[in-house]
Amino acid sequence: MYGFEALTFNIHSGYLEAIVRGHRAGLLTTADYNNLCQCENLDDIKMHLSATKYGSYLQNEPSPLHTTTIVEKCTLKLVDDYKHMICQATEPMSTFLEYIRYGHMIDNVVLIVTGTLHERDVQELIEKCHPLGMFDSIATLAVAQNMRELYRLVLVDTPLAPYFSECLTSEDLDDMNIEIMRNTLYKAYLEDFYKFCQKLGGATAEIMSDLLAFEADRRAVNITINSIGTELTREDRKKLYSNFGLLYPYGHEELAICEDIDQVRGVMEKYPPYQAIFSKMSYGESQMLDKAFYEEEVRRLCLAFEQQFHYAVFFAYMRLREQEIRNLMWISECVAQNQKSRIHDSVVYMF
Repeated sequence: MYGFEALTFNIHSGYLEAIVRGHRAGLLTTADYNNLCQCENLDDIKMHLSATKYGSYLQNEPSPLHTTTIVEKCTLKLVDDYKHMICQATEPMSTFLEYIRYGHMIDNVVLIVTGTLHERDVQELIEKCHPLGMFDSIATLAVAQNMRELYRLVLVDTPLAPYFSECLTSEDLDDMNIEIMRNTLYKAYLEDFYKFCQKLGGATAEIMSDLLAFEADRRAVNITINSIGTELTREDRKKLYSNFGLLYPYGHEELAICEDIDQVRGVMEKYPPYQAIFSKMSYGESQMLDKAFYEEEVRRLCLAFEQQFHYAVFFAYMRLREQEIRNLMWISECVAQNQKSRIHDSVVYMF
């Protein structure tokens, strides 16, 4: 029914789409970032942010400020926006908004399990978890010794339960197994989200397919680069790639046998959308790759706002706000450590 959303979309979702477009107008602009880059200390950053949507969240924070405080308060703004939207949402939008949380839930599970493996305090780990990925039994993750226990004791009652079917082994948890678990869960999550968006149809399916395909391809490249030189076999590597996206299936076949970053580059340059990303890097260099991918993602997310009557704007807003928080964390760290010359290395401009 592509093209007919305008007839009925506003009955249930018009208010929320207006809200999210209002939130989008509150994102920091290039001028804001240029001003933040001139700040001499964290109090200057707080003073500049007081004129933005973050003002009310930071106004009562005493000096001296810490980077973690700024990031925490800015994340609180994101969480408040999300909670407001999900409280007002009806089906199928409420399910769509729930899907946005699942990535954070996976990250939180991995954080707790990894921290427990290295004998870190559970309470300290919970404080580091992303608020959007919290669930009731998260503290009990620490008792699990292997994937099967993790599922049986804790995760069976969470929305992540269906994604664990491919991870259930009796092997003890170690750093390698945990990283494989993270990527297997993400693969199942992205494929499930992709199918759900296809079922919704219309502009939502069209735009979300593009955004999720990009995410799947980026993860495939990162998995390949991170597994070079490890004991992960080609077959195991291929199992971690999502079964959709521009690289599926032929690009995955080629990525699975790559032995170094230049071979990855050779594969990716065959695909015009990714050619521009890799052309920004010199041979043998992978440090700039993350930033190049983030810039391309931001460009695509901004384009989602060019159409109306679809749910992808909610996904795009949440991702843009998360990128903004990453930018603020980088700028704050550079200012706090007196490394202002490096500020522009990782800041991704949006508008």
